[in-house]
Amino acid sequence: FQDADNLVWKLDLVLKGLAGNKMLQSYNDERMLGAEINILNSTRATDFITPKSHISRVFRDAVLQLSKDYPFARAFVNSGRLSTPVPYPDSALNTPDKDDWAGGVPPGTNAIDAPVTRDGGDAWLLPQLGWKFKLLYFVDDAGLKDSDRIALKTLGAKDIPVEAILVSSTDQSDPDFPTLVDTKNLVEERYDAAPCNCYLFRPDQYVAGRWRRFDAANIEAAVARATANH
Repeated sequence: FQDADNLVWKLDLVLKGLAGNKMLQSYNDERMLGAEINILNSTRATDFITPKSHISRVFRDAVLQLSKDYPFARAFVNSGRLSTPVPYPDSALNTPDKDDWAGGVPPGTNAIDAPVTRDGGDAWLLPQLGWKFKLLYFVDDAGLKDSDRIALKTLGAKDIPVEAILVSSTDQSDPDFPTLVDTKNLVEERYDAAPCNCYLFRPDQYVAGRWRRFDAANIEAAVARATANH
């Protein structure tokens, strides 16, 4: 699935003439890393299932025996671990951090899910992302400033549009942009975010860039970089 997710949005932009010449090369660079990690995980799983030495079998059997009664041992049971998304920390499509972050999700890393509320109903963050460039904009109780509202609308009208999604810790709505209520503060916690911070996501739900302060010029530059147009 990661192969398809990585390729489809890039091919779409290339066919529309909206991406640079190196866009498809980024697929090779990113997914070659993915292949290497998948092969490594497959090898480790195979070695666990069919140990290649006596001592490996001793360790494997001990893990299986202990895992019946002890939770700590279950983490060592390896029957195939291929479901973890592969990060691309060195991708040419990333806009490197310029601000200080204590944690969160750095550029080149897949989005992390969290429960939210949207339109009064329970929802999750990940289904709000994907298919196009999305900007998570964390707002305070006062909501958006008029200047930021105009800038976000302009970004949404570009040839490669960026759809803004507001994240608020209080139950509020906005007339122009969808709003996710971070009822448990888990989005803020997992993304090391605070009001005025923003995250730009690629169409495959990977972080393209993040900033402590919203600046439309930074977003445009990051989109250009993420589409090999810089």
